[in-house]
Amino acid sequence: MPASVTDVRVRYAETDQMGRAHHMSFVAWFELGRTEMMRRSGLSYAAMERRGIYLPVVRLEIDYLGAAAYEELVSVHTQLAEVRSRRVRFDYVVAAESGERIAEASTVLVCVGSDGRPRRLPDDLREALRKLGGGHPEAPPADA
Repeated sequence: MPASVTDVRVRYAETDQMGRAHHMSFVAWFELGRTEMMRRSGLSYAAMERRGIYLPVVRLEIDYLGAAAYEELVSVHTQLAEVRSRRVRFDYVVAAESGERIAEASTVLVCVGSDGRPRRLPDDLREALRKLGGGHPEAPPADA
């Protein structure tokens, strides 16, 4: 399945003193990309949580390659890269309006129950997630 693309306009509150998107804003954009990808595919974090299934982020890696300015439209390309019995990994590419890659990242999420203890992903959820997966996010080439 191709990457899910979520557009985000850089808001003033997300910028630093230099008028560029603050590095922490990207983390919120990754969450937005991930939850929108799942929602568009019929999976809902809220529904999972009602079942007592939570997916906290336990690892985040980001390579910042460029910058985005206030009011610039960026696209967050999200791909589910790996599904295992207890964890999932999402990969991301954030591209500027020009098509330039401004960040590449990945998050690892682990399944826990309402008691906070790690648990296996339920079979139905694991299969639904696997249908979303397949490689790395498609985005403009790095030299675009």
